Amino acid sequence: MALEPVMVDIEERHQGAILEALGARGGQVESMQPDGQGRVRLEYEIPTRGLIGFQTTFRTLTNGTGIMHHVFSKYAPAKQERIGRRTNGVLVSMATGKALSYALYNLQERGRLFIEPGEEVYEGQIVGIHARDSDLVVNPLKGKKLTNIRAAGRDESIILTPHIRTSLEEALEFLDDDELVEVTPKHIRLRKRWLKENERVLAAKKSG
Repeated sequence: MALEPVMVDIEERHQGAILEALGARGGQVESMQPDGQGRVRLEYEIPTRGLIGFQTTFRTLTNGTGIMHHVFSKYAPAKQERIGRRTNGVLVSMATGKALSYALYNLQERGRLFIEPGEEVYEGQIVGIHARDSDLVVNPLKGKKLTNIRAAGRDESIILTPHIRTSLEEALEFLDDDELVEVTPKHIRLRKRWLKENERVLAAKKSG
């Protein structure tokens, strides 16, 4: 694996969060130097894989006040453990077509969404982050059943939580072993390597 020396200059109040975040990504502390004026400089050695997607996290953890510099240093034997393993499962579409507001409204209870109403989706596409640690197959095309009776309070307006849009770097960081990033001129999508559910089940059995 590739290793890089990383230098971060941050406010001391953010030190704990940065130490935890870089440690989870396989970073090893090499030096820690307070400047006596409320800031501290940390020097790390970290796998390049651990830095994918970290820029956004770094800005968030330091409220935009941190400075980070890194450059390729050398190659070293890969470790067995995976860096930054995701703890949540995903919501996977079982259908192809345009996502409907009613369906997405119901899916909000299951987790955070990557798509919005009217967006084209396909079978096997990842449409959200599951609130639990397992994957869940969902139908973002499922509409409301129509009846001849209109009950009071049944047709209130649907309010959706703003969906998540990921950058290419964030999408690459998010990936699990059986997932891919699809990049087009207009979209960055996440999808399962095997689009059909029966193919995913069969692949999981083969991998043990």
